[in-house]
Amino acid sequence: MIATRPWSFPASAMPVMVTMAWLWSQGLMLHWWLGALALLNIVLVHAAGNVWSDYFDFKRGVDAKDTYGVRTLVDGQFTPKELLRLSVALQIAAVALGLTMVCLTGLTLLWIGLIGIALSLLYPPLKYMALGDLVIMACYAVLPMLGVTFICHEAIVPQVLWLAVPVGSITVAILHANNTRDIETDGRAKIHTFAMLTGRTFAIGMYIFEMALPYLWLALIVALGFVTPWALTACITIPVAAKNIRSVLAYKKEGITAIANLDEATAQLQLMFSLSLIIGLVCATLL
Repeated sequence: MIATRPWSFPASAMPVMVTMAWLWSQGLMLHWWLGALALLNIVLVHAAGNVWSDYFDFKRGVDAKDTYGVRTLVDGQFTPKELLRLSVALQIAAVALGLTMVCLTGLTLLWIGLIGIALSLLYPPLKYMALGDLVIMACYAVLPMLGVTFICHEAIVPQVLWLAVPVGSITVAILHANNTRDIETDGRAKIHTFAMLTGRTFAIGMYIFEMALPYLWLALIVALGFVTPWALTACITIPVAAKNIRSVLAYKKEGITAIANLDEATAQLQLMFSLSLIIGLVCATLL
């Protein structure tokens, strides 16, 4: 359980739950139980991807004794072979469940799943080429939200992507916080992340943008009538986002310790933001 990094699961679970709540609020929900299977499946994919990424980061020298973050291999809690076997086992379970859902729904889901699995397996090298942020946006916002509409509604509903922007922005911020903290150690390992290529100052500004975008975007799509005003319930989490912004602003003066756990704090924001958004969508239907 430790090796799968469960604190990060809101990044994958929340897009599914937000999509299900949105479908229900629009009167488009047909298959709740398939949505529950989709939730389990994406968490399995996420867990497998986390372990897979940690294995490659250790083998590449990205994770070392003096780095922050995951220490399961660095501290000898597991051997690389154990983590590799765990990742493969989780991936097999995810593929088996995914194929079951394809049989229950249709081939459209197969193509979405194949893209998701491919990006999950290719994530380590893509991350080393500064493409990790784009992969995360695709895997933990766009693809699952479109896939869940197909699973639960029997057809893809592209309008759900209006909500992929705020949810995906916070998810990408989890990775960006991690990469901003690790600029120096990632450079030593001779890999390239977006935060490293743009530099510390721009990386800090980018994180602030990723914290502000969800609330600005919600206000915009509510004003345009694309979602219910009840979606603004998520704005009760603004103080949490502001706290994270203060942490990243302290980075230049206080050093890495100021953002040592910012990725976990951002994952917590994702959980609170998405749950409050779900509550708003539910209230819009019930009240």
